[in-house]
Amino acid sequence: MNIKLIEKELSEVLADVNVIFVKKDELAECLHVDILEKAGFKAEQESICFLYEKGLLFCGVDSKKSDDIRAATSVVIKTLKSSNFKSAKISILSKSVISALVEGVVLGGYEFNDYKSEPKLSVFEDIFLVSNDLDYTKVEESFAEALIVANATNFTRDIVNKAPQEINPQTLSGVAKELAKQNNLECTILDESALEKEKMGAMLAVGRASVHESALIHLAYKPQNPKKIITLVGKGLTYDSGGLSLKPATSMVTMKMDKAGACAVLGIIKAVSELKLDVEVHAFIGAVENMIGGNAYKPDDVLVSRSKTTIEIRNTDAEGRLVLADVLDYAQDAVKSDYIFDFATLTGACMIALGQYTTGLMGHSHKLKHDISRAGSDAGEMISSLPFNKHLKKLLKSEIADISNTASKPYGGAITAGMFLDKFIRDENKNKWMHFDIAGTAYTEAAWDCNVYGGTGAGVRLMCEFIKEIK
Repeated sequence: MNIKLIEKELSEVLADVNVIFVKKDELAECLHVDILEKAGFKAEQESICFLYEKGLLFCGVDSKKSDDIRAATSVVIKTLKSSNFKSAKISILSKSVISALVEGVVLGGYEFNDYKSEPKLSVFEDIFLVSNDLDYTKVEESFAEALIVANATNFTRDIVNKAPQEINPQTLSGVAKELAKQNNLECTILDESALEKEKMGAMLAVGRASVHESALIHLAYKPQNPKKIITLVGKGLTYDSGGLSLKPATSMVTMKMDKAGACAVLGIIKAVSELKLDVEVHAFIGAVENMIGGNAYKPDDVLVSRSKTTIEIRNTDAEGRLVLADVLDYAQDAVKSDYIFDFATLTGACMIALGQYTTGLMGHSHKLKHDISRAGSDAGEMISSLPFNKHLKKLLKSEIADISNTASKPYGGAITAGMFLDKFIRDENKNKWMHFDIAGTAYTEAAWDCNVYGGTGAGVRLMCEFIKEIK
C-alpha cells in the first residue's frame, strides 16, 4: 500500500473512493444525508458508512483534532483494505492533522504476516492525501517527517513481533548492525567476555541459563555540533520464561514482547537519524534471554552489579531491572549525556495501575516529566507519572545485601521497580533520568487507536516529538 501527498483540488484527483470525516453537527449538511440517515449513520466516533455505489466512505469523528482523526483514519484504512477498491483520497483538513492522517494510514494499516503461509492479500493500493489551500512547503515537510516516524514505529513493531526462535541476543545484535550500516550509525557490541571484563554480574546472571550468549549493544548517531546529547537504554529480554521463578504457562505467551524496550530505542535512533535532527543520540541495549537450567540464577542468590551494589534475588522473574542496572551504569560511564531515558516492559503492576493504554513515567525532575507528558500528548501517546515514595523505598531493603530485586510487599510494584533502577543512577544524573514502563502499552491483543494486534512501537513517536522540540 502506498501513501502519497498531492497538491491539487480534491475534485482533480482521480480515486475510487472519497473519504469524508463527519462530526455529528455536520451530518445534516452532508452529501446524500437521506441515505446516511436511512443507514442509521449518526457520525459517532469511528463509525463507518460506506456508500459503495457512489464511492463515498463516511467516518464519524467527535472532533477534527489529531487524536480523533488518527483513530478514525485507522478504521478507514482497515475498511478500504477489506474492500475491492484500489484507491482512495482524503482532503487534508489542516496542517495540524497531517501526522494523524499518516499515522492512521501507516500504523492502522500495519499487518505482520511473516509466519502466515497464505497471507490474505488486499487489492487496495493507493491512498492520496490532498492539499491545495495550505502552505504546501510546510505540508510536505510535515508529511515527510510523519512518514519517517510512522515507518520507524512499524520497524519497531516488526522486531517485537518476531518469534523468540528468530530473535535472540545474537540475532538482535545483527539487527542493530544492519540498522547501523543502513543509517550510518556507529555500532559497538559487547559479547559475554567483554561483559565479564566490565564486571556486569547482574546482567550476566540473568542470561546464564540460556544457550544464547548475552550482549550489550551500543548504537550512536552523532551529527555535527549537536544541541544536546541523549542516552536511551532499552530492556532487551528476547524471551522471558521467568527463570526458576517460572511464569505460569498462560503468562509466558506473548513474552516475546519483553524486548519491546530495546526495539523502541532502535526505532527511535532510526527515526532521529533519518530526520537528521541536530541531537546526538546513544542507544544502549541489554540483550538477554531468561531461561531455566542447572546453572540458572536462583532466589537467594546475591549478585554483584557493575556498580558494585549487591543485590539479593527474591524472584528471578524480576530480571529486567537487573539487566538495566548494569546497562545504566555502563551507559553513564560511556557517555556524558544531557538526558538519560530507559524504556522497559518492566512490571505488570504498571498495567494494573494505569491500564494498557498509558505508559508509566518515573523520575525526579518535575519539569522533565511535564515536557515529556506534553510531547506524549502531541504525539498521541498517553503518559502518566507515578510518584516515588520514601515509604515504598523501604520495601526494597535487604537484610543480607545492599538492595533486594523485589519489594517485600506486593503493593506499588511499578514504583518500587523504578526506585530499584534509581539506585543505579548517580547523583549528578538524577534530574536527567526518566524511566518509562511500557509493559501495558508496548503490546496489545486487541486493536485500539492506530494499534493493531501485536507490538505497538510505544515510545517511538513520543521520543521523536520530544527530541524535535529540544531547544
